[in-house]
Amino acid sequence: MRGLLMRLGYVLALPAVLVAVWWVASDDSTDVYWPPLRTILETFPDVWTGERLRADVLPSVLRLAGGYTLAAVAGIALGTVIGSHRRVRAVCEPVLEFLRAVPPPVLVPVIMLFAGIGDTMKVVVIAAGCVWPVLLNTVEGVRAVDPVMTETARSYGITGLARLRDLVLPSASPQIFAGLRQALSIGIILMVISEMFAASNGLGFTIVQFQRGFAIPGMWTGILVLGLLGFVLSVLFQLVERRVLGWYHGLRASTRRSR
Repeated sequence: MRGLLMRLGYVLALPAVLVAVWWVASDDSTDVYWPPLRTILETFPDVWTGERLRADVLPSVLRLAGGYTLAAVAGIALGTVIGSHRRVRAVCEPVLEFLRAVPPPVLVPVIMLFAGIGDTMKVVVIAAGCVWPVLLNTVEGVRAVDPVMTETARSYGITGLARLRDLVLPSASPQIFAGLRQALSIGIILMVISEMFAASNGLGFTIVQFQRGFAIPGMWTGILVLGLLGFVLSVLFQLVERRVLGWYHGLRASTRRSR
């Protein structure tokens, strides 16, 4: 219990300090575009009612979940194939480097031509940006599988799906999760950007509408909601990561203790 309280204190310490600094620094502000934090917090419950949460936050989360899941599945599947075969990697690497260098927001107008302006476009934009960290980290994770373990598995006749399930993916999973973590932050950014184009709901759409209507405190409340959403998703991701990679974190802890 004590350890949990200490961990919670570490997590909340810096945000509490930043909020306090923001409160003090903006308390006597008369700038229209930089309202006091007190005013923003007073506006928050009036703006983000249950109806607005259902109308704007829920659609954004669903789009993010759809694009992120699509990117995770495609990135892990393709990365496993590319990382496992040297010739495939040699053929695909130049194309991957070219596509990776194209910023996903630039593709929004192109994707709109093929996918329209509905939710499909937004999901595709999110997936197009999230897939690269997952794909590249999966490739490197698969390439880094211990050759001794690979030869041992081959000598015991462990091949095909059994080798993939019991050796390759577990060995590459720490690096795969590193890519998934990077993809999550990219997905949140692209979720907002995609909702600024021809949208009728969502967090990005709402923040832009507040800005265009000069409802500046309302705009800041939208930014706060976006930050809170990112924080919650990060905590949930860490819980899943610790659950799936419990063996890995235990191994690292035991290695540190042995030193």
